[in-house]
Amino acid sequence: MTSLNDSAPDATDTAPELSALEAARIAVGILLDGGVRHVVVSPGSRSAPMAYALAEASAEGRVELLVRIDERAAGFTALGLALSTGSPVAVLTTSGTAVGNLLPAVMEANHAAVPLIVLSADRPDELRGTGANQTTIQPDLFGEQVRFAADVPAGSNPERAIQTGLSAANGAFPDLPPGPVQLNLAFRDPLVPSPEEALPPAVERQRYRIGTEPLVMNLPPAPDELPERRTVVLAGHDAGPVAEAFARAHNLPLLAEPSSNARFGPNAVGPYRLLLEHFGPSAAHPIERVVLFGRPTLSRPVAALLARSDVQAALYQPVPVAWYEPGRRTELPLENLADLADFAGRGAGAWLDTWLLAGSAAQHALDGVLSAEAAATGPSVGSLVWQHTRGQLLLGSSNGIRDVDLAGLPAPEPAATVYANRGLAGIDGTISTATGIALGGRQETTVLLGDVTFLHDAGGLLLGAGEEQPELRIVVLNDSGGAIFGLLEHGAVAEGGRYGDAVERLFGTPHSVDIAALAAAYGVGHSVVSTTAGLAEALGQPVAGRSIVEVRTDRHSLRQLHGRIKEAVAAAVGGVLAR
Repeated sequence: MTSLNDSAPDATDTAPELSALEAARIAVGILLDGGVRHVVVSPGSRSAPMAYALAEASAEGRVELLVRIDERAAGFTALGLALSTGSPVAVLTTSGTAVGNLLPAVMEANHAAVPLIVLSADRPDELRGTGANQTTIQPDLFGEQVRFAADVPAGSNPERAIQTGLSAANGAFPDLPPGPVQLNLAFRDPLVPSPEEALPPAVERQRYRIGTEPLVMNLPPAPDELPERRTVVLAGHDAGPVAEAFARAHNLPLLAEPSSNARFGPNAVGPYRLLLEHFGPSAAHPIERVVLFGRPTLSRPVAALLARSDVQAALYQPVPVAWYEPGRRTELPLENLADLADFAGRGAGAWLDTWLLAGSAAQHALDGVLSAEAAATGPSVGSLVWQHTRGQLLLGSSNGIRDVDLAGLPAPEPAATVYANRGLAGIDGTISTATGIALGGRQETTVLLGDVTFLHDAGGLLLGAGEEQPELRIVVLNDSGGAIFGLLEHGAVAEGGRYGDAVERLFGTPHSVDIAALAAAYGVGHSVVSTTAGLAEALGQPVAGRSIVEVRTDRHSLRQLHGRIKEAVAAAVGGVLAR
């Protein structure tokens, strides 16, 4: 990803040297004037001038501060805040390894085009390279992962660098989408206020709920003169409601991933990925064209569809995106809906009806298999969470989001705004991201994640005394390890027995962590269920504060369950298409 760089001295460097507090106050003022409303702070000494300046701004009611002792959790909390508010969010760290801990969140923000502002405190130039404590090479530490990086010398005015950084983070430069920036701020002693300085009188900050609401759009019906084509609308991650509106206006089937925020409406087909092989090249009515909104991330059948040589595909891209490099994908990029309409055409009534009938048959068959299982399974958990969630929903990577994609029944209208860290599809920082989303949106939030993803960010449960508590329900599918690998090629290797317990140990990563004890240690409510009825009852309760719903299940039979689902759906859909 192309980025900017600024390490030249500011034009104001000829002015008298600023003290650390003076420079920090200027920096904070520019950030707040530029739209930053939340800053996540990890404690440290070198970053103290910024911390004191932020404390002053907080007392004046100008900014909301969150404190996290773990920089990785701080980075992902800031990421979640930026996702739910749509505004740039800053994260402040001290020098040394503290800055490196932000790399996973910065990488996610890069590929997801999230305006994350890294404020990394640093030693002054005279201490760099001398072996001074907590000193390393911090300028440009994130390389191509950031849109802009500036090294601001100690004593200089940071105004120009911060203004440029804000512009880059918000996507103000041509051909550069929004994304993370690094402002490396060097400070020279003294790092604390002078004895005569003090916090201003506290002013209660008026708080607004600025989180996004689920949206529905409307577009005019496709003109009759457009040709009829066997086109499908594929809504990937972050496609938005325009994908649903386009499918509805053009009478086309809608195949929408859960985090597209387009998985609703009369044209949406639920278990679409199990239907794609029935509309392949040898089918009676094969797919001719694909219109892609957002980023497709979840399934191999979709990847196979987009790779078919007999299918033409176009990508709706009105603005620069961060998730692929220009020229590296085969879809035709189109900037406006008029050109997209010409490409897609409109669907004949029989084309859409065939998809909807097949989708209904597939959903009925899938539900039949799941209802025969009294014990909770990944797909049944995904279905129930999708059905019951209101407000905001974060879907963890690995199996959780795929379970919803498989079994989540599209509703007539969206019930929740859906998020997912699909920039790099990692399991890093999921609890912290959910916390940021909940605090930024100021509404009840549910996160669905597996036990390995949960344990990977268990430290994200730590909120210090006095920190704001989110309205957050954490649904943990606990199958004592990583289940997704059993559904991939590794599952066949395990079944063959040629590698003994290598697959289980190296991919399944079994554990026996007591999640209830972990929840108690962090002061988080906890309940445990093992059946779909128990989960439905738990999800029916209002979200109040933080709570964990642990769903205990067995992953060792998951591969067989998916096999039964695929067989049942194939039989049901085959019967519909044969009519």
